[in-house]
Amino acid sequence: MDQFNNTMEIFKLLDKSNCKECNKPTCLAFAAAVFQGQKRLDECPHLDSKIIKRYGVKAGNQVTREQERDETIEQLKRKITSINLSSSAQRLGAIFSDEKLTIKILGKNFSVDTKGNITTDIHVHAWITIPVINYIIDGAGVPVSGKWVPFRELEGGKTWYRLFGQRCEKPFKKVADTYTDLFEDMIHLFNGRQVENHYSSDISLVLHPLPKVPILICYWKPEDGLESSLNVFFDSTAEENLNIESLYTLGVGLVIMFEKIALRHGKVSSGYDNG
Repeated sequence: MDQFNNTMEIFKLLDKSNCKECNKPTCLAFAAAVFQGQKRLDECPHLDSKIIKRYGVKAGNQVTREQERDETIEQLKRKITSINLSSSAQRLGAIFSDEKLTIKILGKNFSVDTKGNITTDIHVHAWITIPVINYIIDGAGVPVSGKWVPFRELEGGKTWYRLFGQRCEKPFKKVADTYTDLFEDMIHLFNGRQVENHYSSDISLVLHPLPKVPILICYWKPEDGLESSLNVFFDSTAEENLNIESLYTLGVGLVIMFEKIALRHGKVSSGYDNG
């Protein structure tokens, strides 16, 4: 019986009709639920019986999401041992010294050595560690263009943007609504930079979660009975330096990080599995 390695392998088998007959809002959401073991593949009414037989009724990964992420990190660490970190550092805007590559994550040092060991000056969880290592392994080192685009306008974002809105922008807005010091903390704790207000937003802030993958956060305050709004923008070159799934994961990881800060201040409740 074949097994899936990630959500997208399941998604590619589906008809992309978003019919909702599986009780999920989109085919991508259904694929994610199958991979996490929350749904069975045969709950899609449009899937060919041969595919269901090939992958089995359960078809999902039977390990927990935390175990899955830990295994992914270990696999990526093993890949690190096979690449030239010195040349990668030159390409990625990083430093190589004492057999370690060091890059800046939100202004803090993140280092990995030639054996895949990680040391960092900032607490990073799996949601951020995975895209950082992918950046080191596969990042093309393309210079940023200075042109900001929403997630959906990235080439791979056409498939992921609804999930990105639900898991990143929507909870990010919730944190910003309730934690009034959020943007100030981003500036002081994470080397954020407030910029001229883009798209007529009330607050526009640039962060560098990776040296060549900056993000722009635009926040509109509630006004005249209208609720607030928050959007995250990426440099147009983002997908050349980090694959689309890792960009999505990075966005969710940042939200989890900022949620934890807000929780310490008693401002917002967390709705995530933060393992």
